[in-house]
Amino acid sequence: MRNICFYLLLLLLTTVAVFAGPAVPLVAAQSSAVVVPAASTSQDHLAIRQTLEHYLQGTSYNQQSRISQAFHPQADLLLAKANQPFWKVPLSDYLSWFPAAKAGQFNGRIGEILSIEVDGDIATAKAEILLPQKQQRYVDVFLLKRINQQWQIISKAATQQQSVQSGQRILFILSSAHFHGSSKLPAGASFSEIVNAYAEFKQAGFTVDFISPAGGAVPLAYIDTSDPLQKAHLYSQDFMQALKHTRTAAELNAADYRAVHYIGGSSAMYGVAEDSHIAKLVMDIYQQHQGIISAVCHGTAGIVHLKTADGHYLVKGKRVSGYPDAFEKQDAAYYQQLPFKIQQTIESRGGLFRHGKAGAAYVEVDGRLITGTNFQSSAGVAKAIIALLQQDQRAATPVH
Repeated sequence: MRNICFYLLLLLLTTVAVFAGPAVPLVAAQSSAVVVPAASTSQDHLAIRQTLEHYLQGTSYNQQSRISQAFHPQADLLLAKANQPFWKVPLSDYLSWFPAAKAGQFNGRIGEILSIEVDGDIATAKAEILLPQKQQRYVDVFLLKRINQQWQIISKAATQQQSVQSGQRILFILSSAHFHGSSKLPAGASFSEIVNAYAEFKQAGFTVDFISPAGGAVPLAYIDTSDPLQKAHLYSQDFMQALKHTRTAAELNAADYRAVHYIGGSSAMYGVAEDSHIAKLVMDIYQQHQGIISAVCHGTAGIVHLKTADGHYLVKGKRVSGYPDAFEKQDAAYYQQLPFKIQQTIESRGGLFRHGKAGAAYVEVDGRLITGTNFQSSAGVAKAIIALLQQDQRAATPVH
């Protein structure tokens, strides 16, 4: 089922390509950002997510009652089996694979909802199931129907793939701001920064989640459809669904994440640094779970207010990179809207600001704080995070 807004976005982008640049794109203001309309998540979408969570959690923790809640009693389960086009399994047989004697015990399955599409009283959805210990990934496709005001799965089909995904999670933080401050100058998250880092994490086997202060669809900017990587992700429905349905910090558990990554772009200056829920989640990941904090370009604005448990600014005494004040167009209209200057604020709080040349990648690694100057640094920041996480994993692995 096609989402109308998504395909209108694609139609627009095949006509106008928005290229990455300084704080605002070098095109006319009315085409400077691609705005994905922000809309509150529908009650149906929330109800379907709850149904799917019953399935995902029930099958991960051997909870037959939750699995039964998700499915209609007459549901068709068409599963993957070698040398068969499909394998039809009765619900009763499926439930028996998750023994009641092991209820509540984690069995190694890691589930993730990829997409939900609603049309009236029917819906389709997709989820992935990871079994890292077996290097397997299942993709489940669901047909759901609202019956007596309750959403239930009436059909599930599955396919199996080999996978290097570990189930370890990285959190991308984006802004919900559509405009620069109180102006009508369009703003958005840098699509190239999202994609360049996302591709590195996925290739290394990590799962990436997205949050924003308001949740839901986020505005996007600096989209270049002639770039193969950007184009591939722009036309990926699962990827764009994730950007359409970003979560909020209050919905997440800090223990689930190994690192956070603040995305830049013209919108990054607004709403993120001041969000107390995001700040608490990030510092819990960093301090309680020894996670990594990272940012790139204007995304570094998101970390300027962060404080450690002892009351000191996170950046104090640390080498930090981001978009330098000297690179800003100080005579431009957008500049008058900025709530603070990134470099000046970091330095006033004891940070050691460093940056590379304009248009060249530059990454600073100071312990578990990893930052980059510009969008060209996005992949390098991601690679530095991956290297540090892999180093930590090797150190934690016992030698026999």
